[in-house]
Amino acid sequence: MTKIQGKTALVTGASRGIGRAIALELAHHQIKRLLIVARDPHRLAMVAQEINNIDPQVEVIILPLDLTQPIAVNIAIAKAWRDHGPIELLINCAGVAHQTPFLKSQLSQVREEMSLNFMGMYTITRLMARRMATHKKGTIVNVSSLMGKVAAPTMSTYSATKFAILGFTQALRGELAPYNIKVVALLPTLTDTDMTKSLKNFRGVMPMSAEKVAQALISGLNKGKSEILVGWQSHLAVWCQRLAPWLLDKILLIANPLTETSKT
Repeated sequence: MTKIQGKTALVTGASRGIGRAIALELAHHQIKRLLIVARDPHRLAMVAQEINNIDPQVEVIILPLDLTQPIAVNIAIAKAWRDHGPIELLINCAGVAHQTPFLKSQLSQVREEMSLNFMGMYTITRLMARRMATHKKGTIVNVSSLMGKVAAPTMSTYSATKFAILGFTQALRGELAPYNIKVVALLPTLTDTDMTKSLKNFRGVMPMSAEKVAQALISGLNKGKSEILVGWQSHLAVWCQRLAPWLLDKILLIANPLTETSKT
């Protein structure tokens, strides 16, 4: 079980979507101090105001930061620990998604997804985990996706990064356990966020709210779960993959949002 009340947490991707919802949910659960990370300082300032409206006693620190720039990340994290003390909870939520048929994919978009979704997460986790290990405590949450379990047509690179996050999380769980560091994977289904509004809908998939995802995370942390699968559609898809993978393949073919386009 991970207690939240009175802790210091850092949330990446906190300016919008699931990251923002998680930051606000932490404020509802009496987090002591919140360091919120994203590229856009203006969006972060708006989120900081929302947090203060929920609980004025929460100390909010804005860290405008590009996670694909390792030197800047290194400097920012060192300064954060020096100025604000140990950070007990890291939530890696920053990410980007591009939807395109594989045969029409652009290398620039592939690089962006890989560099932020995985390498950006790796960079900050490495810096944080070393410090947590010194203090012999901490919790790391890596936000993957249902697409980290069930790869989706038109989202091949995004799915690949989310599969990578799951493998990375599982490996760290074993490695960091001796240092009293818990490593958790959060796997939301399709979520209604600014990022997903630009995607073509998958047939039959109903998006859930970012607030529901954030609430599921807090519940999962309270229960001590190491993998938090969010939404009944996620559980159904994973169950189907295990017991009837041939059926899941057919379902994914039907759900493919670009099926008609690919035939022309």
